[in-house]
Amino acid sequence: MTNTGYTGRRTAAERDAITIEIGYALVSGAVVAIALFCVVTIGPLLAFDPPRAVASALVVAGPVLAVVVFVVRVATVLWRFHDRARAAAQPSQPGRTRPDS
Repeated sequence: MTNTGYTGRRTAAERDAITIEIGYALVSGAVVAIALFCVVTIGPLLAFDPPRAVASALVVAGPVLAVVVFVVRVATVLWRFHDRARAAAQPSQPGRTRPDS
């Protein structure tokens, strides 16, 4: 039987930590996505007078890149949290070489 690190019900502190981490992931993802959208779309349109084809490309590329960056940011923050939580859940066992021994 493999050790999954799951020991039963979560404590209130664990639930709070998960909630805070999800909120942080969503807010930081939104901030990065908005910043990227402004840099890719709004900045060039305000700073330059691009041709219609370039402006259209920027208007399409900005939101697409923003959505991709948002999803990647949220996923990486939550994966890192999961890895840290799993590593903290495993007790140290000095002298043992296998995690299930």
